[in-house]
Amino acid sequence: SAEVIGLVVESGCQYVAPLAFPQTVVAGLRVAKLGNSSVRYEVGLFAGDADKAAAFGHFVHVYVDRGSRRPVPLPAPLRATLETLIA
Repeated sequence: SAEVIGLVVESGCQYVAPLAFPQTVVAGLRVAKLGNSSVRYEVGLFAGDADKAAAFGHFVHVYVDRGSRRPVPLPAPLRATLETLIA
């Protein structure tokens, strides 16, 4: 019901080692780029307590007006939260 929504406009993942159920998988998340109306997240997936990622990927959200689907600035509370994840 929010006026501003995030749309995924890009995503990708590269696997460099196997991951399989019921293995414990730990995910790390960071904000790699914080723009005016967009954010690029990067994700690392680790097998248990492994030091190297078994997979890594990214996705980009563009925040838009729900009705017009035109880009809008990130809402201030969201921007403040995302700034804590910048690495």
